[in-house]
Amino acid sequence: MSEYLIKKTRSKRARRQRAHKRVRNRVSGTAERPRLAVFKSGRHVYAQVIDDAAGHTLAQASTLDPEVAKRLDGGTGNLAAAKTVGELVASRAKEKGVERVVFDRGGYIYHGKVKAVAEAAREQGLKL
Repeated sequence: MSEYLIKKTRSKRARRQRAHKRVRNRVSGTAERPRLAVFKSGRHVYAQVIDDAAGHTLAQASTLDPEVAKRLDGGTGNLAAAKTVGELVASRAKEKGVERVVFDRGGYIYHGKVKAVAEAAREQGLKL
């Protein structure tokens, strides 16, 4: 095996991107049921509701959003921040008339911040 492939398979980011490709092969957003995509960096959490058929983002929220920032007490990369992002993206999606979405975990394990975003969106009335 070449040195390039060995390094590529060992990278944590490369592993997540391969997992995300597998998820995206099965999950696609439509006008009736858009995709709720989650991305997390070391400092922030992002969520978007996307209609893949039209190529449009219907709603979005992140910890960079001023509305989220004023609700947060501590940092932006914790579970409380992820829950706030989930609540906000769900309320914005419902304003646009979206009731049902498919969940795209972005190649991450359904645990921690990703799970917090999904559960907060469910609590706000989105059907995942």
